[in-house]
Amino acid sequence: MKNTMTLILGGGRGSRLYPLTRYRSKPAVPLGGKFRLVDVPISNAIHAGLHRIFVLTQFNSASLHRHISNTYTFSHISSGFVDILAATQTPAPHDDWYEGTADAVRKTLSHLEGYDIERVLILSGDQLYRLNFEDVIAEHVERGAEVTVAGNLVAPTETGALGIMKVDGSGRITDFVEKPGSTEEISGFEVPASLYPAGSHPEEHPYAASMGIYVWELEALKAALEANPEATDFGHEIIPAAIGSRSVYSCLFDGYWEDIGTIRSFYEANLSLARPDPPFEFYHHGRAIITHPRYLPAARVREATISDAILADGCDLEACTITESVIGVRSILRKGVEISASVLMGADSYPAMKPADPSFPPLGIGEGSVIRRAIVDKDARIGREVRIEGREGAEERHEDLYSVVDGIVVITKNAVIPDGTEITA
Repeated sequence: MKNTMTLILGGGRGSRLYPLTRYRSKPAVPLGGKFRLVDVPISNAIHAGLHRIFVLTQFNSASLHRHISNTYTFSHISSGFVDILAATQTPAPHDDWYEGTADAVRKTLSHLEGYDIERVLILSGDQLYRLNFEDVIAEHVERGAEVTVAGNLVAPTETGALGIMKVDGSGRITDFVEKPGSTEEISGFEVPASLYPAGSHPEEHPYAASMGIYVWELEALKAALEANPEATDFGHEIIPAAIGSRSVYSCLFDGYWEDIGTIRSFYEANLSLARPDPPFEFYHHGRAIITHPRYLPAARVREATISDAILADGCDLEACTITESVIGVRSILRKGVEISASVLMGADSYPAMKPADPSFPPLGIGEGSVIRRAIVDKDARIGREVRIEGREGAEERHEDLYSVVDGIVVITKNAVIPDGTEITA
């Protein structure tokens, strides 16, 4: 662990998560009522004893920078850090904005000089999972691997959107197909039964998909990037090229892993957390997900009816009804509000005692409003008797105050929705 540096990729424009990425980068998107996506890889790394972490950022990164600086502070006598490496332009040839995952790491390597490290752990900033990187790195070192790719065991129906690896009996990757068009294209890629973790079901999840999590020996990483100077992406270019020339292994994982790359995946991942049997559990002894300590009061609830929901800190709920929803920090729900199958991100602050403009709806959700199948971004002001309702199969569209994506209505950050408005997909 002491000889490993962690790099977390902050991502590009995040267009598939728009409008949640209208004012922030993907890793800064709120999750589960009180966290941010970037908290997941950082927490997994810290719990594994990986205390030297760089987050590579580029697009819309101000709120991400602020969150990291306010959250992750090590002792003054510790060598640990979580630091930002923002994309910059320098006089060096071709030193420009990041053009992909591999290009981002290539342009970051010079910043690793001077650190006593032998290997690099590369993570994505927009995934939800809990993985013990101690085990991954120990397996990498034991095998004498130059590259290890974390692989998630998946069903045949899931392969079309992922990079699928062919793994031999020793765990070595011998072939790789990015987003195969059919299972015929990956015939013979079934994972050997001897490699399955205990309790797994080979008949249900016969394939290994790349999780976009890599362990590289530092010298092998430098050589691979230098040998492919035009390559910009690990999954499409660098990893497939390395398979034929280097010792590339897979470390298999058979647990919950979700790439939060689209509005639908974000919405479904959040709602799944509120189920009676959530596939991912934030309640975890010893390996909790770390986030910014806000020191908020506990949620206050008066005459409300709540089922299958998550309530974050600092909420104020008055005679409302909530079902199958996630209610974020500092959410204010007034009398008669109905929330179902929705994600409310809450607010960054409480409303002022005296509003700047009395004609504006106050922060939060106004009396008698109904919100179904929706995502309400932070600091929205939704008036009284407003109706917001998504519909499966609705046509995608983008307005100034809201968008409809995958049948889900997404209310934009800081939106002001007047009394009596109806927004239906």
